[in-house]
Amino acid sequence: MDLHVRLDGRGDLSGQIYRQVRTAILAGLLPAGRPLPPTRELAGDLGVARNTVSMAYDRLVAEGFLTARTGVGTFVADGLAQDRPAGDDGDQGALAARPVWATLTEATDLSAAAAEFDFRPGIPDASLFPYAAWRRVTARQLRSTAVGAGAHIAAAGLPSLRAAIARHVAVARGVPAGADDVIVTNGSQQAVDLVARVLLAPGDVVAVEDPGYPLPRKLLTSSGCTVVPVPVDDEGLVVDALPDAARLVYVTPSHQFPLGISMSLARRLALLDWARRTGALIVEDDYDSEFRFAGRPFEPLAGLSPGMGAGGHVAYVGSFSKTLLPTLRLGFVVAPRSLRDAMHKAKQVLDWHTAVPAQAALAELIDEGQLARHVRGMRRVYSRRHHLVTSLLGRDFAGLLEPVPSLVGLHVTALLTGAGADDVEAAARARAAGVEVLPLSPMAVAHPVQGFALGYGAIAEDSIAAGLTRLRTCLP
Repeated sequence: MDLHVRLDGRGDLSGQIYRQVRTAILAGLLPAGRPLPPTRELAGDLGVARNTVSMAYDRLVAEGFLTARTGVGTFVADGLAQDRPAGDDGDQGALAARPVWATLTEATDLSAAAAEFDFRPGIPDASLFPYAAWRRVTARQLRSTAVGAGAHIAAAGLPSLRAAIARHVAVARGVPAGADDVIVTNGSQQAVDLVARVLLAPGDVVAVEDPGYPLPRKLLTSSGCTVVPVPVDDEGLVVDALPDAARLVYVTPSHQFPLGISMSLARRLALLDWARRTGALIVEDDYDSEFRFAGRPFEPLAGLSPGMGAGGHVAYVGSFSKTLLPTLRLGFVVAPRSLRDAMHKAKQVLDWHTAVPAQAALAELIDEGQLARHVRGMRRVYSRRHHLVTSLLGRDFAGLLEPVPSLVGLHVTALLTGAGADDVEAAARARAAGVEVLPLSPMAVAHPVQGFALGYGAIAEDSIAAGLTRLRTCLP
């Protein structure tokens, strides 16, 4: 086996080898019976005389740490290693994370092996990704002439991608933005993080939807903010329940996660008025807005705001996780001009900038019109799946689940109607039966809700009926 020994200088080399091997044995890193490298081999690896290693081994044998078997080798003796995990040195003053991290649960690994019927929300159909186009533009951006000399770019992102995103959100969503207003991020979560870093101090009050998307809530909690859960009704966030002391409110108005409703125009205008009156910032996560299957799309808050300039009260956050792939980790924020410079600095100190080849490839994809064509094609596919899920819920789950009306997004929400229903237990039974769904109750803090978010991005259309039939057998 290889044995790592670090020699410091040229003094007492044999003693250094002795002490490091002895420490490794006592720490359990070298278990009983483990063979050590032959003296000639270790001496060659360390660049020392063989006799230097032999002296260290002989001392360890004499003290009972090693046993030597003539013609066989040198081995760790029995009964010496301490019974504790590797790396645990028994130090009672070991470092500890801040207590807040013990209160936060780790997010589910969405790359884990999926169930036979995968209704998890937030996962697009990877088979629909435009692989040929992405390979073409990525290959072009990985040429030496495109990559350049390896110098870092501006923290806010490639000018070509920032300009492409500004045009995209202006045309597709009516958000008034120029390239200078856009900051490229590693997904929407980092966009929220940047806003929090430049605007909030520990103890500041922030508001989140309840039930709502857990990761931004956890992020804001971990930043030391006082997070206030605000209820959601059939028009969206209840603006009248917002605390006036809040410096920031995080909302998903286009397709509220997880309930799936769209915020009414009246509620949007009330929220903007609240932000102007209190001087707070609205973080608008335009979640799932690309996939609307009927009716006119609602104006984003950023489009209704009087401007994204120095007096703006909306930070518009988006990502390409649903339209392309979550694994690309490409997102953006259209920031109010008053926060822009600080957010550039925050992005730089956080990770300098998002990966350049991916940025350049995405810019090409947008400019060529490939992204728009891809989204149109996905919208047709998801529209059929959405209709199938809602039809089957209405037909086969009467008295068990009540669908929440929605004409947008990659999931349908259905509320459990039975008294005493437990969505977590029902989801566990479904998982055991090969059906993966997301229970709603863990998404809530102070306003309990029971039901499921049923995604249809990761499940084929011809598997939906069979999956829902099996889910029905798991409900009380």
